This record gives sequence, C-alpha cells and structure tokens, in this order.
Amino acid sequence: MPDRCSRFKTYCISLVLGITIHTAAWSAESVSRFLFVANDGNDLLQACTSAFGGRVLYCESTTAALDQAQQGDAILVLADGYPDKPTPIADDFLSSVRTKNVRAYLEYPSLLASGGSLEQPPTANSVERIVVSSSFFGGGLPRLSILQANGLHYLPTDSQSSLQLEPPLLVAARVAGFDTAVFGLPQNVAPLLAKVKEEDILIAATGLSRFRQGRYSPYGSWQTMWEGVLRWLTGSKEEIVLPLPPALVEPSFSREEPLPADAQRRAVEKSMQWHANAKLLIHPEWEDLVLASKDTDRLPRVPEHEPLGDGSLGSLEAVLSIIHADGRQAVSTARRGDCTSETAMAYAAASKLLGQKQEAQVARNLLNFYFFESEARKNERGDPEHPAYGLIAWGISKPAWYIANYGDDNARMILATMATAGLLGEKRWNEAIARCIVANLRTTGQLGFRGDRIDVEPLGKNGWQHYFNAKTVSFAPHFECYLWACYLWAYAETGDPLLLERAKTAIKMTMEQYPNGLRWTNGLAQERARILLPLAWLVRVEDSPEHRQLLMQAFEGLASLQADCGAIQEELGPSGKGMFPPPGTNEAYGTSEASLIARNGDPVADMLYTNNFALLGLHEAAAVTGDPKIREAESQLVDFLLRIQTKSNAVPEVDGGWLRAFDFQRWEPWGANADIGWGAWSIESGWTQGWITAVLAMRELDTSLWELMSDSEIDRIYPPIRESMLPQEIVSQVASEGDENISQ
Repeated sequence: MPDRCSRFKTYCISLVLGITIHTAAWSAESVSRFLFVANDGNDLLQACTSAFGGRVLYCESTTAALDQAQQGDAILVLADGYPDKPTPIADDFLSSVRTKNVRAYLEYPSLLASGGSLEQPPTANSVERIVVSSSFFGGGLPRLSILQANGLHYLPTDSQSSLQLEPPLLVAARVAGFDTAVFGLPQNVAPLLAKVKEEDILIAATGLSRFRQGRYSPYGSWQTMWEGVLRWLTGSKEEIVLPLPPALVEPSFSREEPLPADAQRRAVEKSMQWHANAKLLIHPEWEDLVLASKDTDRLPRVPEHEPLGDGSLGSLEAVLSIIHADGRQAVSTARRGDCTSETAMAYAAASKLLGQKQEAQVARNLLNFYFFESEARKNERGDPEHPAYGLIAWGISKPAWYIANYGDDNARMILATMATAGLLGEKRWNEAIARCIVANLRTTGQLGFRGDRIDVEPLGKNGWQHYFNAKTVSFAPHFECYLWACYLWAYAETGDPLLLERAKTAIKMTMEQYPNGLRWTNGLAQERARILLPLAWLVRVEDSPEHRQLLMQAFEGLASLQADCGAIQEELGPSGKGMFPPPGTNEAYGTSEASLIARNGDPVADMLYTNNFALLGLHEAAAVTGDPKIREAESQLVDFLLRIQTKSNAVPEVDGGWLRAFDFQRWEPWGANADIGWGAWSIESGWTQGWITAVLAMRELDTSLWELMSDSEIDRIYPPIRESMLPQEIVSQVASEGDENISQ
C-alpha cells in the first residue's frame, strides 16, 4: 500500500497508455494540486496523472486528503464502487472543505443515499442521456449538448433536504437529437452534476469519471467536460488541457494514415475473428441460454467463456447497442434466416479467400440448419396446399418472428445462399431457393410490387392469387428492390419471362419517383443505396441506353451523399414519406426504429442500412459497367470502411466489427441511439458484417455477386416447381384480364 498520501507513480501509467505528459497551462501563483481518493485504475486519475504529473497526489481516504490539503488545492473523491455502492462520505466533510479553503468534487456520494447505503437500487434508464443544462462548460460544450454515459445509474439528488444544490450543470433526460437536444429539456430531468449552495463543492450523482471504461461518448466532448470541471476546481482562468487516454473502442486507422497494402485482406480476417469473439455460433453447451431468452431475445452479455459452435445450431443475430457500465455489450439471441444465410456467405467468402476449410464447413452447417433442420420451411411453409408454401420464415425464435414473410429478407437469403453455393461449388440448396423465388413471385402483384410484409394468417385467409392479381404499388426500395434483383438473376438462369416483366415494371415505376417520391424507411440514403443492385443487374440482362441511364441516375444520387472520406452520409427524405423518421418529440425517443440523425447535415454514416448496401450496389454497378467514376466511388467507400473497422483489446465482441453509427467528423462511433432494436452501437451479423465482409472478399477474388451466382443449374429444377406453384394458365389469365382492361 502507498503512504497515506503520496505522489502517484506517473511513469508506469504513461508507459501503459502511451500518453504524452503535458504541463498544466496555469500560472505558478494559481497552481493547484489534485488530491485523488480513488482506485488507481480510475480513468480520470490516470488522465490527470499523465497530464499534470507531480501536481497529482493519491490519497487513501478522504481524511488523508483533508489532512494533506492546502489552500487552493482540489480534492476529487471518485466512485470506486459504482454502480453497486455509493462513495462513503462523512457528514463533516463539507465543513472540513470549507475550513481548509479548498474545492472538492464528490462522485456518487453516500450523502445522496439514505443512511449511506442503497436500500433501493439507483435509477438505471437506458434511454436517458446526459444533457448539458448550463453555460458552465463554455462554447466547446454549449447548453443542450448531448453526452452518452453507458450503463447510466444515478442517485436521487433530493433525498437529503439538508444538501441544497444550485441549478444543475448536467442532467439525465430522455431527449431527441443527434448531438443537441433539438426539442429542449423535458419537464422531468434528473440532476447529475451540481454545485452545493454556498460551498465550493461539486456533487455528481453518477460515475462521470469512468469515461474510458464505460465507453462514454462522444469522447472529445467528455474531454471538454472534464477540462471545465478541473478549471473550476483550480479556480483558474487559464486554459486547462486534459488529453484523454485512447478510447477503449477505436477505429482501426485514422483518417489520414496510410493503409497497409493488404488492408482489405486483413479486414476480412478480422471480421471472421469478430464472429468468433462475439460467440454468435451457438454451441450445444449453452443453447439452453438461447432458448431461455425467447421472451426478450437477448442475453445481457456475450457468452465469451463458452465454446464456439460450428454453425449446426445456427447463429445469433447481433451484438446489441446496450452497453453496460463496464463497457461490455448485450447480444441478440434471435435466429433469423437472413442473418444466418448472410453469415454463411461471409464464412464461405473467407474460406475461399483464406483457404480455410473449417469456415467452409461452418457455412454449410448454417444453411443446412436453417433450411433443413429448423422450422423455417416446415408447417404452413412446407405444406404444398398452403399459400405460404415455399416461403422461408423471417425468424424461428418465437411466434412473432415465425409468422412474418418479408420479401426483402427472403431476397437477401436467396442472394446470400446462392453466393455461398457458388463459393463452395454446391447445389444442395437449389430446390429450396427455387421454391422461395416462386413463392415470392406468386405473392408479388401485377406491377412487380409485393408490399412490406405478408404474414402467414392473412396469406392463408386470402390465398396467394389475391396478392398475385393485385395492383400493389410500393415505392420503397428497402422492402422491394432486392426481390427485383433476385427475379432478374432467376430470369437469366431460367428464362422465365414473368420474372423479367414484373421486375422491369416495378423498377421503371420506382425510378420515375426517384428520389423524393420514394417511401423511406430510416432514411432516404438507404433507399438510394438499395436501388443500385437491381439497376446494375437490369443492365446485365438487358444492356440498353435506357437502363444504363437509370443506373447512372441512381449512382449520381448516391454519389451526391459521399463525403470526402468516402462515407455515404445519412439523409432524411421528405416529411411524411418516412416509415421510421427521427423522433418528433423527446417522449418518442427510444420507442421505435429510427434514424441515426436528427436532421440533414449531421455527419453520420450508417453501416446497418446504408453503407453496407451501398458497397454491394457500387461493386455490382462497377462490375457491369466498368465506369471509372463508379469504381472510384466504390474504392473511396472501401477505404472508409477499412479505416473504421473497430479495434479493441478490452471489448472482444466488437473487435473487428462495424458498429452501426460512425461520426466521420469526430472520427468515432457516434449517432442518435434512438432505435429501439438496432441502435448506434449495434453490429448486425448479416446485414452489416455479412455483406461488407463478402464484398471485400469478392474484391480480393476479383469477382462479383452476379458471377458467384451464375451457373447455378437452378434451371434444371425450376420449370416443374414454377408450373406446380404458379401454373401458366393463371399467369395467362391475369395477363389477358389486364389487356382487356387496357382496351376498355
């Protein structure tokens, strides 16, 4: 143990963290010392020790700190027991601070807890963020600025009437906005940082000093916050600079540093290591944990000490945007068809690129599990007499997932499965895919639109012909256009003209509405990204000036959102056309799916909905056209994605992944965490990791998705499936009725 109050050993921390020791920027006359009562691993203590050297003293207790304190010093008592135990503070501490003529910062103090202990747990609310509620921090962190403290717990500040506080400097509040509370503060807020009236003491009701371990963000804003607190504690009018240690989770490369020649191949390797670190492949030894979580579809933490499965029990969906106080994340236990097949594609692509047979077997196991072992193609979907026959369930975790038939999710299953088949050179999934294509085709309306979702019950009630005969119109690329891509590919493989006819009709109608007439989901940027793939494949099957012009129109629209760093910036579409717009009130924050931005211009890239699918679309468009502008846009986006791939030694479940949100001005993961299911710090196994990994591998292998899916031999089994599920006489009858309506 150190002496009762000794200088902290700065050199060892500096060596570990690689932080340059700086000199405080205030005069000798006003110099203050910082007396810390805290565990030596505390983030603020380490940062101050590295920055201010000998002016930082470590003390075993508040008594030792008061004994050592001199006029002008600052005492910082930090929350070693957060969030389980409040920080013990004696009743006479406040008067002692006054007598010593020092200033103090007390964190999570027992003064706020009844009897000095937590008879009731502190408040913990995942939707509340920290909001600056005063001008205390200056222009660098103005009033209504938003900060994120993950795993936020706080004590009530009104539990002791004798402890009178001034208006708070920071509050916990449910607020909408990207980095500013756009609707102001709600009526109900919880003070988190405030000055005690008539005392030189700041009280924090939560653990503000754990900014690194808790992965608080934006990281630079926390630096500004602490510089403001330290400036007040010293009574200095001079600037105080507090460089923070490197964040616990960082992008792999800075904006400017040169990338290694093999950066793309390394990114694929790191991505596959992420799958292993996140323990997404279920193992028999812990499958019971997954089954027991069916009500919530989540585990509080990644089962990191359990063995990794081989794919034969499927794959978990995602690392969720739920970050605990220790920086670790929750995981979604949902087993979805799209994510399973996209994960299989990533394993197959990595196997082909890296020459690893084990990854190839995992890919086979994943698809075999979902197509042949699970319930996804059984019951109604396995009954030739039921209208749902041939469709593949969105998810198998619980009834709410099983009943849904999303055309988009089936489409990505088709694309990913056939890419996997091409990479592995296997045909075992052809029949399931052929039936799935026809099942979706016969529930697609005359104009080529299917609608967002058709559940099993209404499908059974209405019959598939109801949907096939309908003149559905849905200008929503997110939900529609990957099915069009599947139809175009299947037409090239089988020659079925109905596939081409319905895809072409819908694509042309949609492009007549491009872009402001489109219905957007979380943002218009993702609709721009999605439409590229079917347009590129339309050029594949019918290379005409008209189709090339449509493709270039869509490309130029997407390119208009590309920032200098290569990121595709998020964009909101016209009001009233958004399915999941940003929250319109503070109360709506965190209640539904939502965008990462609050308004156009917020510098955020989305790796779940936009940049991942933009990468695929640009790659396929460049492959078919060879256009240098498209190739350059793809290369710039790849450069961005290689740089922001996450690295972290401390949080293995995110190391090698692509978090959903990235602020390309701050150059760190950040965005509005309003989405109730897939927030800013989530990593989707299929949508994000699967497609980015697969396209990077395709680039290394000098191939495209179209080429991987070619020569499938699906034409050998398609005709009888098509005739049994969608007889030509019904197709002809619908066409005839349409011609009659036109003539009338």
